[in-house]
Amino acid sequence: MGYGMNRLSDEKRARIIQCLVEGMSMRATSRITGHARNTVAKLLSRVGIASGCYLHEAMQNLASKRIQVDETWTFCKMKEKRVSPERKGKSGYGDSYTWVAFCPDTKLVLSYHIGRRDTEDATMFMKDLAPRLKNRIQLTSDGHQPYIPAVEEAFGGKVDYAMLVKEYGGVRVGRDGKERKCRRSECSSITTHVICGKPDPAHISTSLIERQNLTMRMSMRRFTRKTNGFSKNPWYLDCAVNLHFMYYNFARIHSTLRVTPAMEAGIADYVWSLEEIAALACFHPPLKVRGPYKKRCETYQEAA
Repeated sequence: MGYGMNRLSDEKRARIIQCLVEGMSMRATSRITGHARNTVAKLLSRVGIASGCYLHEAMQNLASKRIQVDETWTFCKMKEKRVSPERKGKSGYGDSYTWVAFCPDTKLVLSYHIGRRDTEDATMFMKDLAPRLKNRIQLTSDGHQPYIPAVEEAFGGKVDYAMLVKEYGGVRVGRDGKERKCRRSECSSITTHVICGKPDPAHISTSLIERQNLTMRMSMRRFTRKTNGFSKNPWYLDCAVNLHFMYYNFARIHSTLRVTPAMEAGIADYVWSLEEIAALACFHPPLKVRGPYKKRCETYQEAA
């Protein structure tokens, strides 16, 4: 295999990728497979960026009709409160959010974006999602306000959009009729707000995208809370997310579908193997990064 990978067989590369997509850290993968951590990092980097390029090209003209969106928190290098004033707002330091668009019918992740939790990144995320769809969709998000101008700018009103707002804590009425204080993590009320169009009330939900967030945390070590497996480099965070969604969409059989999400959506006709995912690095060499990843790679180089 070219690009410095000629010493690893297809079987060995597939084993490394399997460890990474099943939630192991790079050091744990190194210990289990017996390969150096630099080898694991190099494979993750090249296959991750190649997977991102492939997903960018493959996720086009999609027939999804219902989309749920949400953002998942993690951090890079250090938590936001530990970031020094001169590094505040700089890429690769502190909070990092992965914005995800999920189709509840096919379980397909159509689009995702890594950035801050602000209007600028919300707009970038929606502008990436909108051109990939060929039908008018019903869109559901949580109550995060940056979604409203982002959806308007990306879709121009040609969408049935509603927000589902959950409030936590407060007071609830128990079975005995008495009022009791809710725990902070307990949902006390749910309200829906129609923003534009005519969304079907029966499909205003964010339950499945929240379950998708759990899948991300279970499948990527750097998303697991309260561990030292967090990302120390934004480049590897981006590569890990690319690899995860490539494996999730094309190689992982969904238990309720009995096929992969890509097969259910009609953009693939078979289950990809890990060897095929590893081979993407030959057809999408990361040294020639294209599309939206070119600017992101330049940002990472500046941060380094």
